[in-house]
Amino acid sequence: MPYKDKKVEKLYYTIGEVSKELNINPSTVRFWEKEFDFINPKKNSKGNRIYTLRDKENIGLVYYLLKEQKLTIEGARKKIKNNRDSAFNQVEAIRSLQEIKNLLNEIKEEL
Repeated sequence: MPYKDKKVEKLYYTIGEVSKELNINPSTVRFWEKEFDFINPKKNSKGNRIYTLRDKENIGLVYYLLKEQKLTIEGARKKIKNNRDSAFNQVEAIRSLQEIKNLLNEIKEEL
């Protein structure tokens, strides 16, 4: 799912950082790059992938559709093609609710 950290965002992220944040293997991220043409990381002079915040959000959307909604790759492609904005909004709403839940759990533990 897309993540927007509350701290200052970096300009670029490594495949290790992206995969660790979503708790998936780097090979999964590379596979999704081949399956979804809107995931287009740049490569540095050494040939390492570097991801922007937009790339992270796209990978998060794919993660949400495949892992949490249990869609097939083809199903995820269709959902994104038919209504990408709606899919992003749904992911953002869920992310916000998870943040609220975490905050409430922290408050509960302090009481």
